[in-house]
Amino acid sequence: MAKSSDAIGNYLSLIKFSHTIFALPFALIGFFLAVELTPAELNWKLLGLVVLCMVFARSAAMAFNRYTDRRIDLLNPRTAVREIPSGVIPAPKALGFVILNSVLFIVCTYFINPMCLALSPVALLVVLGYSYTKRFTALCHLVLGLGLSLAPIGAYLAVTGEFAWMPLLFSFTVLCWVSGFDIIYALQDADFDRDNRLHSIPAMLGPKRALLLSKILHLMAGSFIILAGWYGQMSWWYWIGASIFNALLVYQHTLVRPNDLSKVNLAFFTTNGIASLVFSIFVILALYA
Repeated sequence: MAKSSDAIGNYLSLIKFSHTIFALPFALIGFFLAVELTPAELNWKLLGLVVLCMVFARSAAMAFNRYTDRRIDLLNPRTAVREIPSGVIPAPKALGFVILNSVLFIVCTYFINPMCLALSPVALLVVLGYSYTKRFTALCHLVLGLGLSLAPIGAYLAVTGEFAWMPLLFSFTVLCWVSGFDIIYALQDADFDRDNRLHSIPAMLGPKRALLLSKILHLMAGSFIILAGWYGQMSWWYWIGASIFNALLVYQHTLVRPNDLSKVNLAFFTTNGIASLVFSIFVILALYA
């Protein structure tokens, strides 16, 4: 029993399951937007399928990233302790885990609607393809942002089978927000990336300019939040959530300096996790209050 528990813990660590909190709240926003702004009715089974799609797609993407980067991670002192390079999880098993989660994701979309099923290979191509991008482009952060930005529009499509501007505005928010904080996270490996011919914004521009670009992306994310509230004529509950979200975007940039990366994890995980969760709560309150 202990070994089984350890194995589960190892796989949860492999995919950084706790980081699901970044995009999942925006998927919930997309879902409840569709329920409240269209004739669609609340369907708990459908909500469960949407959540499962998020979990399976993200698990496949994260495990695939660890699998494709296993040799790179072994060379980097910061990442050499990860599950695959350290030998805790064999590479073939990690790849099997990727395949299993990808299949489960597609199966879930089958039970949602034909459009989601048809688009499921495209979604997997984006979220899995990200893992190769830092080998040839510094825009890899934007590809990661694109992958997570599928959450709100994907959940909206699950309910309605149709595209709409409101969830797309939230997708643009996620694209800019995630790209911005991934640049902050990548500051830790700027020298390593440069030395090993890997591409990232910090390696290309240096810490100071990379942080400036991160700020610009977060300014754009905040602007999309405001635009979505205006477009949707949202109530004051929404604007409380938007204010907190934008304040936390500003706050994370006070934690990191070009010559001081000691609080990168606080800025990356804690601040952004709270921002996403709190904002989603206030958006849903705005829809129902």
